[in-house]
Amino acid sequence: MLKVLATHAVQGALAGLVSRFEPSHGTSVAIEYDPTSLLLERIRAGETADIAIVTRAGVEELLQLGILDGGTVVDLGRSVVGLAVEAGAPKPDIGTPDALKATLLAARSIAYSRFGASGVYFAALIERLGIADAVNAKATIIPSGLTAALVPRGEAEMAVQQLSELMAVPGVDIVGPLPASLQTPTVFAAAAFRASARPELASSLLQALASAEAAAAYEAAGLEPVR
Repeated sequence: MLKVLATHAVQGALAGLVSRFEPSHGTSVAIEYDPTSLLLERIRAGETADIAIVTRAGVEELLQLGILDGGTVVDLGRSVVGLAVEAGAPKPDIGTPDALKATLLAARSIAYSRFGASGVYFAALIERLGIADAVNAKATIIPSGLTAALVPRGEAEMAVQQLSELMAVPGVDIVGPLPASLQTPTVFAAAAFRASARPELASSLLQALASAEAAAAYEAAGLEPVR
């Protein structure tokens, strides 16, 4: 069995890719999802696996620590942050920074993630827009997981997260990405652990995750393939 520690951002694409890899290689793949920051904490504390899928910056940090094998690094996809509402609900205007600011101020409730790359970005963004206090007063900030899951349950009117993570949740409509002028796109990458007990099999999975077939899966899941 291969163990993979992966960010939620690739969750929508990974299940299908792995399900095709397993029978062709005679193995099973166990995936544990968490935000990159929590995965990095776990790995720094000594947890190991066969493959890590985190932000490119996270991969670089683990390379410097000697935990990942630099010869196995593959970039998978690039993501931007978006906003979602309940399926069928009116879609607010977020096309410009001013429109986004007005929409966030008018929202009854907003969900975002505390530790994910999108949550860190969004917390900084609302500070930059000067609306952090107003937004946080009505926000539900989850420690990890998919923020859009709160929307169909009536626990939040809107959810902010990576587009790929929003798309992984049924019962919501994607309003769109936040304005390009406010975005800081995130690249997600994968690499094998130096301590992997099955390095050849881990290498095969990484090749599959960087294939043209995988690129199509990332695109369908809301990620821009890194070619």
